[in-house]
Order: sequence, then structure tokens, then C-alpha cells
Amino acid sequence: MCTDSPTIQLKRLHPDRDRDIPLPRYMTPRAAGMDLCAAIEDTWTLEPGRIALVPLGFAMALPDGFEAQIRPRSGLAIHHGITVVNAPGTIDSDYRGEVKVGLINLGPVCFALRRGERIAQMVIQRVCQAQVAAVVELDVTERGAGGFGSTGI
Repeated sequence: MCTDSPTIQLKRLHPDRDRDIPLPRYMTPRAAGMDLCAAIEDTWTLEPGRIALVPLGFAMALPDGFEAQIRPRSGLAIHHGITVVNAPGTIDSDYRGEVKVGLINLGPVCFALRRGERIAQMVIQRVCQAQVAAVVELDVTERGAGGFGSTGI
């Protein structure tokens, strides 16, 4: 595990209303992602093919040089077809608004999304901004422009 872990500041946006909603947390000592819980007032029905933007009830401050990646929970994806529509979603270190998750139902039946349900996970990653250089030609490689299965299945 990382020995120089960043500190993430979390702010509950509605502390009185959402005190029952857990803040992001690691569910096991070696988990890579923190589970995220739906801060919805009532049960939502997510119909097949539909997208919902689910509030989480908190905002956060990430240190410079870090991002938060929002990823699907494997159990919801495999058993119900519920996934993050823009997976992985990125939260930049300068964003201070409410964290929300865009879910989509790729399954064949309606899914009942309940208050406090763990709906996604958040992984914290280091990032750097690359320097961009416009060039006339790129270096030649053996692979070249081959892609989309060109190296085999």
C-alpha cells in the first residue's frame, strides 16, 4: 500500500439530512476503491437503457497532482447491468461541487436504487499534465497505425 497517502477533505453538503449516508470509505484493508453511497431521498427506479445522475451528498478537495476516478461496482454491473455511464469518470483536484455519479441500466429489467446503497467506487490516482508539442512527423514503430485488434485477439 501507498506510504505517502494524500489527505482528501470531504464536506457533507446536507449534514442534518444525510447523516445516515456513509462518507466514502474503504470496505477492506487492501481495497483500491472507496465505496460511494446514493444520497437520494426516496427509491429511484432506473429503467433499462436509462441514465440517472445520482447525488452523493458531499463535495471534496483533492490535493494538487491527484484525481478521483469513479468506477462501477462489479456486483451491480455483473448481476444487474448497472454501470457508470462515463466509466471511469474523472474528478479534477480543482472541482468543489457536489460529487455525483452517472449510472446507466444496461440490464433487461428495472432496477430499484435505494437511499444509502453503494453504487460506485472512487479510486484516487496521481496525475501529471503533459507538455504538448506539435510536430510534422512522428517516429516510426513496428506497430505503426495498427489498432483495434491488429496485435491479435
